[in-house]
Amino acid sequence: MGYLIEVTDSFSSAHQLRGYHGKCERLHGHNWKVTLVLSAKRLNKIGLVVDFGEAKRFLSDLLRELDHTLLNEHPYFVSVNPSSENIARYIFNTLTTRLKKLTTVRVERVEVWESERTKAVFYSSKR
Repeated sequence: MGYLIEVTDSFSSAHQLRGYHGKCERLHGHNWKVTLVLSAKRLNKIGLVVDFGEAKRFLSDLLRELDHTLLNEHPYFVSVNPSSENIARYIFNTLTTRLKKLTTVRVERVEVWESERTKAVFYSSKR
């Protein structure tokens, strides 16, 4: 048992999928929507998982690094295809590392929407 909170933000960037045969192999862009889900087994002393403002800041600080870039040129994606799935994993792993100091809070899931109808999810399999 535990608690979950979610915050959502967005960024715009371009990418092209290497090794893909179809229209997504060409350079194109998305207005990505990203949802971050944080979990905690117990609430802090004032009854929160973490302040929503803080959670929003964690996500927006990272997305600012990706906003209006060509993802293929980002150091992580030079060798990793910038698919929605890999973007979700990158955000998940990066925020997990950045939030290690918050020992009671854990990144549970990251959802990356590349359109209104399609998304990829990377989640923690630790239970």
